[in-house]
Amino acid sequence: MRTHLGPLDIRDGPAPTPILVGGQHLILMRDGARLVAAERACPHEGADLSLGRCAAGRIHCPRHQASFDLTSGAVSLGWSFRALRLYHVDQALGGLWITIDSA
Repeated sequence: MRTHLGPLDIRDGPAPTPILVGGQHLILMRDGARLVAAERACPHEGADLSLGRCAAGRIHCPRHQASFDLTSGAVSLGWSFRALRLYHVDQALGGLWITIDSA
């Protein structure tokens, strides 16, 4: 499912912004020049990742300080739980669009 998120300038800084898309709670954040969307709840114990920090290509969980790679979703070394679900964000002339697989 492809959904329009808003204008291109919706996200300026690296702080995660909570968004709701198709009933799913996600976060939108900037990683350098690209925008990244991810599930909002940490896969470990459900901590709210919108309260985390985004730095050096990773989102850091505010509860346990585990971090996730913003390219693959892989969790940092020393943690053994599933990867963070990431979603593709397109920057087009009409604004920002997110694609969520219907799996």
